[in-house]
Amino acid sequence: MATRPPLTRDRAPLPTETEGLNAHVGEDGVAVLEFDRPHRRNAVTLAIWQALPQVLKRLAEEPGVRALLVTGAGGTFSAGADIDELAGVYGDPDRADAYHAINVAAEEALAAFPHPTIAVVHGACVGGGCQLAVACDLRFVAADARLGITPAKLGVVYPAVPTLRLARLVGPARAKYLLFSGELLSAPEAAALGLAERVLPAAELDAAALEFARLLTTRSPQTIGAVKAALAVPPERAAEALAPWERRSREAPDVREGLAAFLERRPPRF
Repeated sequence: MATRPPLTRDRAPLPTETEGLNAHVGEDGVAVLEFDRPHRRNAVTLAIWQALPQVLKRLAEEPGVRALLVTGAGGTFSAGADIDELAGVYGDPDRADAYHAINVAAEEALAAFPHPTIAVVHGACVGGGCQLAVACDLRFVAADARLGITPAKLGVVYPAVPTLRLARLVGPARAKYLLFSGELLSAPEAAALGLAERVLPAAELDAAALEFARLLTTRSPQTIGAVKAALAVPPERAAEALAPWERRSREAPDVREGLAAFLERRPPRF
């Protein structure tokens, strides 16, 4: 199925060598990571989980990339981990442990991406798909999307890393509500719980996400990097995480350029 414009239009493909995972880079500084298994509602295979850290590393190293959109082909973000594979994984404790480690490594790689990340959510965003959306910095969601994290429906123990990340995002009680029930939420319900930052009509979602990503490419990488560093750690370690960024800011050009642009009434060139 063809990719959905405008997110990947006029963007150069970055070969991933993994079926069902596409990456594109645009001259506007916005990269797109796309799950592309629409016949399986973009269920994430073990091969995709394994490939994500390296693909994200390559995208981060691409010259000019300043923001990343994460989405799914065919009108679905992702229905989660591939159930056919899970049936085999949970028949063997050692395989299950290895699978969870690979799963968490992919999530951590997405959360650690050095530039702003936005999940662009159409359709179903469930289980492992929602885990990856939560690992993004922001979530832009179509009004007709459905979101949920469903381990309680399968008897799966959700790993500690995504459990705590979800709790940091929405709060402990709301994380319990989502994980205890496994309910799928409408987009407005997800926004009310803090699981979505913007809800837009499906036909407007991609253009709005791309416009916002392009806006972020005009903002200070130093400021954005410092914010990501501070909020990636527990509150008691935020000052420690920010300290090297503050030291570098004394000599980095961002502040000088930002102040000069303000005084000269022009856009800054970070």
